[in-house]
Amino acid sequence: MDRIARINMGAAGGPTVTFEEVGEYAGLGGRALTSLMIAKEVHPLCHPLGNENKLVIAPGMLSGTTGSMTGRLSVGCKSPLTGTIKESNAGGQAAQVMARIGYAAVILEGKPEGDDLYKIIINKDGIKIEVDNSLKLMDNYPLVDKLRQQYGDKVAYITIGSAGERQLLAASIACTDPELRPTRHCGRGGVGAVMGSKRVKAIILDDAGMKMRAPKDPEKFRDANRKFVEGLRKHPVTGEGLPAYGTNVLTNVLNEAGGYPTYNFKQGQFAGAAKLSGEAQAELEIKRGGSATHGCHRGCVIQCSGIYNDKDGHYITKQPEYETVWSHGGNCGIDDLDTVARLDFMDDNIGLDTIEMGVTIGVAMDAGLIPFGDREGAIRLLDEVGKGTPLGRVLGCGAEITGKVFGVEKVPVVKGQAMPAYDPRPIQGIGVTYATTTQGADHTAGYAIATNILKVGGDVDPLKTEGQVELSRNLQIATAAIDSTGMCLFIAFAIMDQPETFQALLDMLGAFYGITMTGDDVVALGKKVLSAERDFNTRAGFTKAHDRLPRFFYTEPIAPHNQVFSVPDEEMDQLFNW
Repeated sequence: MDRIARINMGAAGGPTVTFEEVGEYAGLGGRALTSLMIAKEVHPLCHPLGNENKLVIAPGMLSGTTGSMTGRLSVGCKSPLTGTIKESNAGGQAAQVMARIGYAAVILEGKPEGDDLYKIIINKDGIKIEVDNSLKLMDNYPLVDKLRQQYGDKVAYITIGSAGERQLLAASIACTDPELRPTRHCGRGGVGAVMGSKRVKAIILDDAGMKMRAPKDPEKFRDANRKFVEGLRKHPVTGEGLPAYGTNVLTNVLNEAGGYPTYNFKQGQFAGAAKLSGEAQAELEIKRGGSATHGCHRGCVIQCSGIYNDKDGHYITKQPEYETVWSHGGNCGIDDLDTVARLDFMDDNIGLDTIEMGVTIGVAMDAGLIPFGDREGAIRLLDEVGKGTPLGRVLGCGAEITGKVFGVEKVPVVKGQAMPAYDPRPIQGIGVTYATTTQGADHTAGYAIATNILKVGGDVDPLKTEGQVELSRNLQIATAAIDSTGMCLFIAFAIMDQPETFQALLDMLGAFYGITMTGDDVVALGKKVLSAERDFNTRAGFTKAHDRLPRFFYTEPIAPHNQVFSVPDEEMDQLFNW
């Protein structure tokens, strides 16, 4: 990854490509590269869908190597949903392929005149940009099928559906999995709308003729990778729970803890949770000839994805994630996995963030558009988004806008982004993360659930305020670093509990780059990324007043624990004071 490609979509006479050395970004990848570049090059007050915004696409520091778990792709921009800096990442094959072709980043700049639609072909010979208006308003599954007829099955595809093309604020960017299904999404923050604003419909990545990226010390790298994989396989979360039941293993756990938001965050438990659980889902998948265990990219050893078939054994979607099952299921009062799977497929196909859309439909239910629990009604609302109707465009711009349009008082968002599947009142640590993260409400930014609920990396009582700010701070720093490596965030379970597995990760990085990597270096990288993101947001007009949850979380207790979010504001304001 020794080059950066800049694609100016707004150049006079048509899009142009220029190449440059990585320079000051040498040795960086993923979120570190996207956030540092956006913070430096994008005006913080620009319109996110305008000419000045950029979309930076970057594989991780270890992507394209033989290292396990290294297939995450980061995209960065100013978010049209939140107005903050944004990094959104996904699995699939794109990161590995882009890294092997040799690009540390591909940057989409400018905005073309007219309504032509473009595709970008990237291979060992260079980059071609072609007009292809036959792709207009195609959704992801038929779009990838059409592209495969021309470019084949040995490439990776990055695409947007009709939501991105329409520049809806909940639009995602899809990356194909090993079977070339567009199931892995950079979902959060409306990054698909930014790609749509650049009039780029698809990026085709072909690494034919390219080799794996070679480490500086191959023998040490192989040994460290072996130890790293051993650590993942012996940890109960990464070696047992996630492979057997996927991320949806959390449904029963969170429901029992009273932190499973239901009926638009009105209750902390859902009577139908067992029907939606990972255990029930895995049993159904296997019974129908699907699979509860599947890797979203080659080199994954956790295998927390899966294949969900209908009752006749026909593919519907990849295994819906925990957050998706919650957002379209329990949050909306729906206890039917087939309905959730249908909605998951529609989100992936149209190109939408499943968290944002599930929360949005919950807000619409609260507004009285349809009743809670209305399965067909939820499908009908999502279909409106796919059709681009006026109602669909409102819903496709997320929970905050939908709440404003329909006069809903309780809208669970921070900085305009919908909250995921954990209520912050009985899980105080995740509330700190929701409020303070640079990205808008985001559980992955500092996954306090690990320590508050799963007791990974220690034990901080989820019902008490003590220790929550420190927990969130440490997790946010670590996450920013992990997001930069190209590693799946789920490695955190093992490295938090197993010092030898953390050391193996450090040794992998060190052996690859020919350096000595320490835990302090990881902390320094995470702080550097977060500092750049915070600086961008400050210049964009964000203050400590934006680092708060919606007021109802402070004033309305939730059963069964009957408490409110109570971490003091002044403590949260100290989170980034390192």
